[in-house]
Amino acid sequence: MVFETSQAPRPHRAPDAAPDIEEAQQRPSDHSGNRSGPVRRPPLRAHYAAIDLGTNNCRLLIARPAAQGFTVIDAFSRIVRLGEGLTASGRLSDDAIDRAVSALAICAGKLRRRNVVLARSVATEACRRAANGDEFAQRVYAETGIKLDIISPREEARLAVLGSHSLLEPGHGPALIFDIGGGSTELVLVDTGGGGEPRILDWHSAPWGVVSLSEWIGDMAHGDDDTRREAYRRMRAQVSNAFGGFAERMPSGEPCRLLGTSGTVTTLASVLLGLPRYDRATIDGLVVPTETMRSIAAHIACLNLDDRAALPCIGPERADLVVAGCAILEAILDIWPAERLSVADRGIREGILRSLMHDSTALDAWRQADA
Repeated sequence: MVFETSQAPRPHRAPDAAPDIEEAQQRPSDHSGNRSGPVRRPPLRAHYAAIDLGTNNCRLLIARPAAQGFTVIDAFSRIVRLGEGLTASGRLSDDAIDRAVSALAICAGKLRRRNVVLARSVATEACRRAANGDEFAQRVYAETGIKLDIISPREEARLAVLGSHSLLEPGHGPALIFDIGGGSTELVLVDTGGGGEPRILDWHSAPWGVVSLSEWIGDMAHGDDDTRREAYRRMRAQVSNAFGGFAERMPSGEPCRLLGTSGTVTTLASVLLGLPRYDRATIDGLVVPTETMRSIAAHIACLNLDDRAALPCIGPERADLVVAGCAILEAILDIWPAERLSVADRGIREGILRSLMHDSTALDAWRQADA
């Protein structure tokens, strides 16, 4: 299966864009994550924004074009657990909706303060699966002015590739890019032989992410040592079964390059390095032996909840979900036996920004808004 990566995004005007711009809360960085100098007040012109509302996290990036991609002006991230309870009920819960709307209201405020007039806001697996996903999107628009685009798994995979592919190791032959989300995992086989953006050869979306898989296994993940080991084995088997058809289509005898863009791989890389706190500049672009990542995953899976929460880069907010991420990662390594794993702290948001900045329709809209 082949599809092109030129599908046009659906940008929209930001809610009540205002001309005032506050001082950036972080140093600007180019698309590669390199620091680009001291904080300066950006010019009074329009900026671009991308919001990714996933099953577990709400994330925002605001940026302006730069010579080597874009410069980040502001960012926001909050764990909202929008998909909490979705596996059992088929609906977004009232509490989860309230958490997500609260986070998106903060994003809307940043869009106004940063003079954003062109943005794209996407929602993924939780909203796709929920019976009240459209109703939730309507409430978000009514209360925040943000228009959520509930995207397909195919578009989710396209944006993840567009935002992260530059971190693939150089080489020939197909490469696999994966994104372990809260409600689903996207696997994308790409060809980088043509230069520029990679061509997507095949892709697969499995309905298992760190939230959905954790809820499926239930209390087993928090039992005694034997119960936890059995839970981990069952999670790996469940995900491997979901990957089965895609695994059968994988090419054999080719050099294997592998890139992971997700909280799971960035968290495990942080644990591997023993970081006292998460540091994006250290993690984004890191290349790790896959057997080392397997060892870290297996080690974390054996820890009890309190011991996982005590690790600085996991903490109590991720301690109950990280084991499911480890199981998904090991299932991916089973079907794509690469020697090294490239780690990306970038993905859908960066893909949205690149699309907005390079799409002629978006540029025309930006110019009209900025006139």
